[in-house]
Amino acid sequence: MKTLLVLCVVCTLVVLSVSGTAEQKLKNCNEVRAAYSSKGFNVNDVPNKGVNGAPLKVCPQGFSCCTLEMEEKLSQQSHTEIKAPVSRLSTNLQSTFKQRHDHFDKFFRELLKNAEDSLHNMFVRTYGIMYMQNRELFKNLFEALTRYYVSGSAAVNLDSMLSDFWADLLERMFRLVNVQFEFSDAYMECVSRHTDQLQPFGDVPRKLRTQLSRSFVAARTFVRGLALMSEVVNKVSTVSASPSCVRAAMKMLYCPYCSGQVALKPCQNYCLNVLRGCLANQADLDTEWNNFLDAMLGLAERLEGPFNFESVIDPIDVKISDAIMNMQENSMQVSQKVFQGCGQPKPSMAFRSARSVKETGFTGRFRPYSPDARPTTAAGTSLDRLTNDVRKKLKHAKKFWSTLPETVCAGERIAPGDECWNGTAKSRYESVVIGNGLANQVSNPDVDVDITKPDIVIRSQIAALKEMTSWLKAAYSGNDITIDIYDGDDGGSTEGSTSGSDTPPDETDQDIYFSTPPNPGKPRVVPVVVLPSAAVASQGSMALALCGLALVLLAPHLR
Repeated sequence: MKTLLVLCVVCTLVVLSVSGTAEQKLKNCNEVRAAYSSKGFNVNDVPNKGVNGAPLKVCPQGFSCCTLEMEEKLSQQSHTEIKAPVSRLSTNLQSTFKQRHDHFDKFFRELLKNAEDSLHNMFVRTYGIMYMQNRELFKNLFEALTRYYVSGSAAVNLDSMLSDFWADLLERMFRLVNVQFEFSDAYMECVSRHTDQLQPFGDVPRKLRTQLSRSFVAARTFVRGLALMSEVVNKVSTVSASPSCVRAAMKMLYCPYCSGQVALKPCQNYCLNVLRGCLANQADLDTEWNNFLDAMLGLAERLEGPFNFESVIDPIDVKISDAIMNMQENSMQVSQKVFQGCGQPKPSMAFRSARSVKETGFTGRFRPYSPDARPTTAAGTSLDRLTNDVRKKLKHAKKFWSTLPETVCAGERIAPGDECWNGTAKSRYESVVIGNGLANQVSNPDVDVDITKPDIVIRSQIAALKEMTSWLKAAYSGNDITIDIYDGDDGGSTEGSTSGSDTPPDETDQDIYFSTPPNPGKPRVVPVVVLPSAAVASQGSMALALCGLALVLLAPHLR
């Protein structure tokens, strides 16, 4: 009995001691004054000792170091402080992918420019003045390819553009290899109409068209995907916190001030419930965000494999040279087929006039083109290196939105165990942590969320991600959706015409891809003669000289 009496006395003394300490703190609000002033507020707003807290709208009423005016100012401060870490994380994510977008876009554009310069240098050395007189044909080709990279099928019909290029090239070469004849415009139109049937350039046009289509679609769509990531993060970051979120943030961050406990930090689970309530709409981005990232990762694999933009564009000069050599080798057969289909042309009167071969001819010979001579992109790297880097960033960005509460409610922002603020006192937080997303907030004990009113901005970004994912999946299969994803903010429609192969890339004949390495070292070394010459190539692997073809064609007319 005596022991029980002693225990009661001890407990009473402990309670009185704690009560006295809290009361002493409320009687003296010096710590609150110092902390409040450190936030940039007027220290005179804080009472010297505890006052009646009945007017307070958020924090516990009773004796308090807070006034209603202080509570309103601290509410604004809490809005800023709860938004700051989310804004910082979002800004870092936006900056990361804005940089990657700029790197990829610059890399692709410079590959095109360097490929044009490379072709120019090779053709000047090989064809000289004959190339310079027809340079605009190749210049127009690269200008069209650049427009196709930037704007896609909406700006350039790749099939039609390439068909026109090869038809124009055939017309110019056909006139040169048949210089002894005159051809009217109508006759040359007949020649152009039969380009596909004649196949004067061998299989190069078909293969190049397939490679260009798939690699350009993949590159352009991937770059647009990187741009969309920055846009989505930027627009989502403009979403303001709801009044109920600001109220909950105030209660979590600054109500401890009112009880004189300025160093007290919130319990982790309490923080999680507040942040999940405040970021409920953002968490709903996660599903489409992750689907989008998976599609980006899939297309990145294509960029490293069969749709490698660099391996297509870098050796395009050699591929076009291959086509020209095919025309040289088959010029007699091509001419005979044209004459059969379009009629026998009239002999050229100008050709009958006495002109020496030296006056009209030009002989060029291909020289091995050293990979070291190729220009280096300002990006200073290869596509594989860029792709490997961005894949790591894409993987790291998965579940970004749904994990924001865990990321924010960590470290020095929270207190472990029972030594934490639970919304009313320094004690364990007993409520269950609710799930992410708007639908789960119906049972949130700390934030009043209207689950019937989803945020319009975030819903539009979910639609934009969903649409872009369909673009990425189409590009993965080598198809190009022609609708511009940047038209409007309502997400638009993914229904539209597509271009490209209908056969999945993995099911196509392996011959459809060139085996040319990124830096081909040895193009075929053959004589290239644009006008008649006396030389004739003797090796079976070397092209027939055009002079020989011209002499054969001229023989009947010179007898």
